[in-house]
Amino acid sequence: MRHLSYKTQFANKQNHKAEWFVIDATNQTVGRMCTRIATILRGKHKPTYTPHADAGDYVIVLNADKVVFTGNKLDQKVYLNFSGYPGGKKEETAKDLLARRPEQIVERAVKGMLPKNRLGRAMFKKMFVYAGEKHPHGAQKPTEFKLN
Repeated sequence: MRHLSYKTQFANKQNHKAEWFVIDATNQTVGRMCTRIATILRGKHKPTYTPHADAGDYVIVLNADKVVFTGNKLDQKVYLNFSGYPGGKKEETAKDLLARRPEQIVERAVKGMLPKNRLGRAMFKKMFVYAGEKHPHGAQKPTEFKLN
């Protein structure tokens, strides 16, 4: 019996072509939307997914100020910051952070879903979050990514 030899194709810098996607965050649940974003950044939506290579795509998130929390998370979810000094712990509810810096809600959620190493940090740099409708990445010709 003859053996067919198929060679597994791994993604690398030479054969990977990164795409640009635009995601509209209007009325999207934070966790569900961010899992899809993390999947795109890692490249798991492609058949050439390679765990040890940055084979993901670029993501532009618009209308981050219009994201939705389910249940009582808007009032009960607390974001913590610690400066490293005694008494340097600051707490902020999701409602306050959404009013002050809505981009940070999406950024923190996605960052927690990516690998905690230099590869994850490189993937995180390929995400751009904006509170409004406008973005400066028109030259990259991003395509719209439907979440539903």
